[in-house]
Amino acid sequence: MNADRLHDPAAVRKARGAFFTPPELCAFVARWAIRSSADRVLEPSCGEAAFLLACGECLRAFGSGAPDERQLTGIELHQESADRARARLAENLLPATVTVANFFDCEASGRPYDVVTGNPPYVRYQWFRGEDRRKAREAALVQGVRVSGLASSWAAFVVQATSFLAPEGRMGLVLPAELLTVNYAAPIREFLLRRFSQVRLILFEKLVFPGVLEEVVLLLAEGQGPTAHFELCQVQGLEDLLQMRIVPSRWAPETPSEKWTGALISREAADRCRSALDQGIFQPLLDWGETYLGMVTGNNRYFTLSAAEAKSLKLPSKDLIPISPPGSRHLRGLSFSRVAWEEMVEGDFRVFLFRPESGEPKGAAAAYIRKGEKEKVHSAYKCRVRSPWWRVPVVPTPHLFLTYMNHDTPRLVGNPDGFWFLNSIHGVGLHPDRVEIGSEVLPVAALNSLTLLAAELVGRSYGGGMLKIEPKEADQLSVPSAALLQASREDLLDLRPQLSEALRGGDLPGAVQLVDRVLLLQHAGFQERDLTALQKAREHLFSRRAARGDG
Repeated sequence: MNADRLHDPAAVRKARGAFFTPPELCAFVARWAIRSSADRVLEPSCGEAAFLLACGECLRAFGSGAPDERQLTGIELHQESADRARARLAENLLPATVTVANFFDCEASGRPYDVVTGNPPYVRYQWFRGEDRRKAREAALVQGVRVSGLASSWAAFVVQATSFLAPEGRMGLVLPAELLTVNYAAPIREFLLRRFSQVRLILFEKLVFPGVLEEVVLLLAEGQGPTAHFELCQVQGLEDLLQMRIVPSRWAPETPSEKWTGALISREAADRCRSALDQGIFQPLLDWGETYLGMVTGNNRYFTLSAAEAKSLKLPSKDLIPISPPGSRHLRGLSFSRVAWEEMVEGDFRVFLFRPESGEPKGAAAAYIRKGEKEKVHSAYKCRVRSPWWRVPVVPTPHLFLTYMNHDTPRLVGNPDGFWFLNSIHGVGLHPDRVEIGSEVLPVAALNSLTLLAAELVGRSYGGGMLKIEPKEADQLSVPSAALLQASREDLLDLRPQLSEALRGGDLPGAVQLVDRVLLLQHAGFQERDLTALQKAREHLFSRRAARGDG
């Protein structure tokens, strides 16, 4: 490790969104971007000048010597990084200008740059706030792009970077792959297609940054837009990228802002998903009801209790409500019944939520509240912003649970006995006219290949290969329609014993195969080739995600 790096440890770099880029990736982008010895290059948030160094070498190769100082410009917020950038450029005999500044304070003036390149800081919205967020959103708004308050730092950075670029210029950026998937990136996706005439994305099967679980995409955009499509290349890793073993595919989203994950699967699979919705065979989960967050306690260890703990504390039943225990590992079957809950009682799981009835708590409840105050539970953020701090706000008991952080796929699980739930899972409240059939049949019917594929498309991949699906994303999850369930109800219910056995044994593929045969082939009119296309597409997306989880 460089001795200077000791003064800039990984935790500090992560806090400001700095992840240093492999030199091979920088060299690839530079070779794509530099097309003349006269090109001018800007690397905003330049860190240690990885991209400036690569571009400088390409400029040197084009000309007869080192580029002019005015051709290489870097902007860096962090003084120590800027100093190292200057030192590295000088060591390589590359004249350059590196300015210490907040990129969102900078305004484009004078001659625009031919190339803007780099690895923008990636700071999630939870830590990207206050004055920094305000400046970023204002900078993007100047370019006509309204960035959500939930956006991470890179989103506004992309928009700001284009303001420094010549109309026919080229932009090469390393971005989080959530560009393709998250709702807050919709204005960015739309902007890119509006601003550039050619947009190419390169996705990696393997993780690019050592020790970083975040999936990245390489954005290569050029020319004066608009365009109605983008090109997508999928490669294993840097080796394939450097050897140019790339076959791009073209994807034209129905609307510029829609998620771009559909580009990752075959056209046949994408068309089958779309036609199922158009024909009314499938419909968004939103048509069935509302997906909503579970209860937020502020301190699960304090507020959730096992039956044995509640007994030892002498808490009366009136001060406890029965819950699906924290987490979702127990929600792998078709329903979470009273019998299943009682088994978890016996297993010493946290099956109760401490929530005293209205009025002033007395006796054991008051003693437990004093214990919480002694342990400073009441000072946790979610506790101190509510009054009284010990009364957790409840949400309606749902008809179905939806697991939202999964290795395999989200599960819809029946809640026939009306248990409450925490925010480690979601709830689905069905519309009144759909409660009976939805509660009974939808958990079975959702175990089909189209819905599994849809989950990969509407959800987002997180570190460790996990698939996360938020309520707004769950609203768009394609599930069988009410009409299809009415037609296939008896045949699907006949499968319940076999499905329950398969799921108990962890055989999700076997369960899905059973449902596919009845629901898709027998009742929905799918052909074997349709089913194969859906299965291959889902397996491709799942394998990509799982491979990243393996590191």
